[in-house]
Amino acid sequence: MFAGELISRNIPFLHLDDNAGKALQEMNDFHVSHLPVVDEDKYLGLVSEDDLLDTNDNRTMESLKGSFTTPFVRQNDFFLLAVKRAKDLHISVVPVISEQYELLGAIGEEDLFRQLAVFAGIEEQGGIIILEMEKSDFSVGEINRLIESNDAYITQLNSYLDTPTQLLTITIRINKAEISDILATFQRHEYNIKYYYGEELYQNELQDNFVHLMNYLNI
Repeated sequence: MFAGELISRNIPFLHLDDNAGKALQEMNDFHVSHLPVVDEDKYLGLVSEDDLLDTNDNRTMESLKGSFTTPFVRQNDFFLLAVKRAKDLHISVVPVISEQYELLGAIGEEDLFRQLAVFAGIEEQGGIIILEMEKSDFSVGEINRLIESNDAYITQLNSYLDTPTQLLTITIRINKAEISDILATFQRHEYNIKYYYGEELYQNELQDNFVHLMNYLNI
């Protein structure tokens, strides 16, 4: 998904002759704390709610140009770059520009989070297994082989290096929810399973509840 495909049609632009009062009202109406400013079609920067609250309502964007920040992504950038801009700079909208620095639109935080959820497969059915291991022990081929040996396949795999421990955390999404056989396979091959989620977890909870009930009835 490219940044240009996530542009929101609901985020307005400000112009140099717009005043701070109007800008604050637009931010309130559209539930954002930043808005892009343009001169004709050219992107000039973002003005923030904090800067506007510290000034007179009648001051124009022209007089506030010195406080603008200029983050942006281009329309053909992968959307994760926009996520990084929003996170690093704590901005509520990310402007999208053309190669000629024309402002094409902006992406709001909500749209970024929604696309990030789709990208991470949060709403997909299936199980999750998180492994922890030394970097030298990581083999995508072996992990994939072990999972496929249980009539399943990987829908997503992400890795993260924990700097203090220098251990890799591998998050694996699997196409089926019943993962007890896969867990057993990883355990036989001496993988360190840090966390898992699927029907196996649900069944374990049911078993625990049953044991608690039987203990209660025996009192």
